[in-house]
Amino acid sequence: MNNALKNILIGSSIIISFISCEKDFSSLGTEIIGGTNFDTGSELYDVIAYSKKVGPVRSNGLPVNLIGIYNDPVYGSTTASFITQVSSSTINPVFGDSVVLDSVVLTIPYFSTNEGNDDSGNIMYELDSIFGDSPMNLYGFRNNYFLRDFDPESGFEETQNYYSNGATSETGMLNMAEIEGDTIFKQIMFLPSNDPTIIFGAPDEETGEREESRQDPPAIRTLLDKDYWQELIIDKEGEPELSNQANFEDYFRGMYFKVESLAGEPGTMILLDFSSSSSNITLYYTRDGFSTDENGDPIREQSTFELGFNGNRVNLLENNFNFPLEDGDDINGDEKIYLKGGVGSTAVINLFNADETGQSAEFTAFKESFVETNSDGEFVRSKRLVNEANLIFYVDQTMVDGEEPDRIYLYDLTNNAPLIDYFLDPSTNNFNPVDTKILHLGALERVDDEPDGEGIKYRLKMTEHINNLLIRDSTNVKLGLSVSGNLNLENESNQLDIITEETNILNQLPVSSIISPRGTVLFGNNTMDDDKKVQLEIFYTEPNN
Repeated sequence: MNNALKNILIGSSIIISFISCEKDFSSLGTEIIGGTNFDTGSELYDVIAYSKKVGPVRSNGLPVNLIGIYNDPVYGSTTASFITQVSSSTINPVFGDSVVLDSVVLTIPYFSTNEGNDDSGNIMYELDSIFGDSPMNLYGFRNNYFLRDFDPESGFEETQNYYSNGATSETGMLNMAEIEGDTIFKQIMFLPSNDPTIIFGAPDEETGEREESRQDPPAIRTLLDKDYWQELIIDKEGEPELSNQANFEDYFRGMYFKVESLAGEPGTMILLDFSSSSSNITLYYTRDGFSTDENGDPIREQSTFELGFNGNRVNLLENNFNFPLEDGDDINGDEKIYLKGGVGSTAVINLFNADETGQSAEFTAFKESFVETNSDGEFVRSKRLVNEANLIFYVDQTMVDGEEPDRIYLYDLTNNAPLIDYFLDPSTNNFNPVDTKILHLGALERVDDEPDGEGIKYRLKMTEHINNLLIRDSTNVKLGLSVSGNLNLENESNQLDIITEETNILNQLPVSSIISPRGTVLFGNNTMDDDKKVQLEIFYTEPNN
């Protein structure tokens, strides 16, 4: 219901904005003071920009999950693990007679794209959202800690939140001693591969050989112990443990995935695709069928039973930073802005040195230079027409080495929502998030346009946001700036709560920032290098009087 209301409100806002735009721009062309001859110009306005440390953030309900180790050249290492509930595909299953469990396979796909076929007909895949290329040890354990769906402190009326540091509230914590139970699998020297997952068909009745049936996208795919799952699942047929989903979730409380670093190896961070239908644990077995052979004996048939990774999944993020991340100077701004994804650091952008209500002498002077208002401060007509407004952030190339994020996200920090420019940007790309919303939130410009070249700058266009301030009397809110792993998620997901003091301006974090381990360092407004100083750049048209 909340998501539906949110979508209705967003849709209504966009429609109203278009209606307003039509009215405003039809008048701007005819009511600019001074006639029909125009000049163009530009102005630079100082802004205050400062870093803001991120506290433990809610990490259940994420659309994707991180696993692995990421070593940022500036910030240090981040290790990601996660706990997930496991659901039964069938309630009160009947496996049949004379069941023989052939194999048990765990599969969790990576994000990848199909690049066509090689000369042998094999599908070639390119992995996406893989950070690093060195091995580590990967483990899967049975979780013995029950992940609640509802919070007992609210009388079970609100959903239970779980946070990136293992907290369940400001005072409660997960019992980590219960989480790491039986070892389900382990992969030593694990490293994700872009090879397709080969799926074989049923064995030939005469030769017993299995032929390849298809090639699935690359994935974590591992065989599990048959005896363990025979006892865990097959032998429980008809028992209360499998009779309903609630009983099953209490009986088998899910899995805990974690990694272990190897000496001298920085590790690899992986984003996993739990939305894929092939993300599951599949039990392959044979049983007596309903048909018989010429001797009257039952003909054996194959069947499967699936367990899905549904329900609660909690990402746990542990940082070992090279230096402490601290809050910056909210009065004067910072020399450098530190942006780090996950549980790292974001930034606050204050336009025109505004107070808590969005007002300031600088903001009043800005409005007076662009528009005429009546005694109530309402828009009457324009003196200048804003053609384009940008914030340009330069990368401190002395601190980064080409591994910084391609995209960063500028948003309304007061209301924890995208700017109007986000919704009006037609360049949405659902297939390749690196290229989405490119007009509003420009991608990182790199030296020689090389994918791993040093970053130069980000250009973030906010023309309609500035027009809203001038002609639609919008509030001059504080803006947030964060790393982004997928800007499309900001149109679909609510921002997630941070454990912090109620008075802290940063009380939520964009989802796309949580799922990115990368970081960068930008020049702020207090840098001594005037050429790299962050400022608001406005291009305009005005009458030639």
